[in-house]
Amino acid sequence: MSGINKVILVGHLGKDPEVRHLDGNVTVASFPLATSETFNKDGKRIEQTEWHNIVMWRGLAEVASKYLQKGKLVYIEGKLRTRSFEDKEGNKKYTTEVVAENFTMLGRKSDFEAPQSGGEKTASASVSNEDLSLDPLDDDLPF
Repeated sequence: MSGINKVILVGHLGKDPEVRHLDGNVTVASFPLATSETFNKDGKRIEQTEWHNIVMWRGLAEVASKYLQKGKLVYIEGKLRTRSFEDKEGNKKYTTEVVAENFTMLGRKSDFEAPQSGGEKTASASVSNEDLSLDPLDDDLPF
């Protein structure tokens, strides 16, 4: 039996996506995502926030660069990936990222569409690699 590597997060973007274009016209977008939970401890309400490094590739990255902004609420599905790199001093470092496979923008309809009459309504808009006709196994990147 093979393993399962699945991550589901709902949180707010910590900053606008940082978009880079790599060799072969491959687009990558990355940003921090904050997820928070609250609980009571000794009668006090405590909020605990976790920060996650999100990475989006190709068409998904292009869509994210157009529609996602700091503070926006988003639902993300993806998988964990740990990679290593060398810092400026030559020390080997490791980082764990969530490689997004799809995302859904959450919140008020006015958050991501032109205003329309009729008041505020909640809505979502979803994008996935499958919607963009991408092959997730077509990954010729060196890491």
